[in-house]
Amino acid sequence: MKRGKRYVEVAKNVDRATLYDAADAVTLVKKNAVAKFDETIEAHIRTGCDGRHAEQQIRGAVVLPHGTGKKVRVLVFAKGDKADEARAAGADFVGAEELIPKIQNDNWFEFDVVVATPDMMGVVGRLGRVLGPKGLMPNPKAGTVTMDVTKAVNDIKAGKIEYRLDKANIIHVPIGKASFTEDQLSDNFQAIMGAIVKAKPATVKGAYLKSIVLSSTMGPGVKVSTSKFIAG
Repeated sequence: MKRGKRYVEVAKNVDRATLYDAADAVTLVKKNAVAKFDETIEAHIRTGCDGRHAEQQIRGAVVLPHGTGKKVRVLVFAKGDKADEARAAGADFVGAEELIPKIQNDNWFEFDVVVATPDMMGVVGRLGRVLGPKGLMPNPKAGTVTMDVTKAVNDIKAGKIEYRLDKANIIHVPIGKASFTEDQLSDNFQAIMGAIVKAKPATVKGAYLKSIVLSSTMGPGVKVSTSKFIAG
C-alpha cells in the first residue's frame, strides 16, 4: 500500500518496536495528526477472546469523561409518554412503526445510535437485517434497550460509546479528536480501558489483552504497553 508523503514523514516519529506508556502514546498520536481536518483518535485493542463462544463475547458501553467530540444523532423507538420523554431529553428523532418503511425502503440512516423501549423491540426486530450489519441494533448490554429513555439519551449525548469485539476479536473505539488536550484524550482512554479490563470473560485462556494500538484517522499506529492494564 503506497503511503502519502505526509504519512511517511510523521511515521518517522514512531519507533515501531517500542511499546509506549499510554501518556507518551497519546502525545505522539496527537502530534502525528497533521491532516487538514480534526482527525479522530482511536484505540484498537486486540484481545485473547474467542468471539465464536457466546461466553467470550464482549459488549458494553462507557461514558467518556470528555465526550467524543462528535455530535451524535439519536433515534428513539417509543410510544406515548416515553416518546414525549425522549423528545424532552433531546432525542433527534422519535417514532414507532411508521419509521420502518422509511429505514427499509428509503434507506434513511441519518442517525448514529438507536434506543428502544423494551415493548418496541418487536417492531425494531423487523429492522434487524438492516440495522444489525451497521452495528445500530439496540442492545440491553449497551443500555440502548431501556425504559429510562431520558438517561439513555443524556448518556449518549454526553459521550457514551459502545465497545464490542469484531470478527477478529479486536475492539475499535474512538477516544476523542486530535483537537482535544492530551489530558482529555488520556482520561477518555483510561475510562475505556477500565471498562474493557472489567469486562474480561472468566473463560479467556492466556493473555486477555494481546496488544493495544492508538492511531489517528490518517496517522500511523502507536503501540501501547499492555502491562499496566493487566489485572492480576
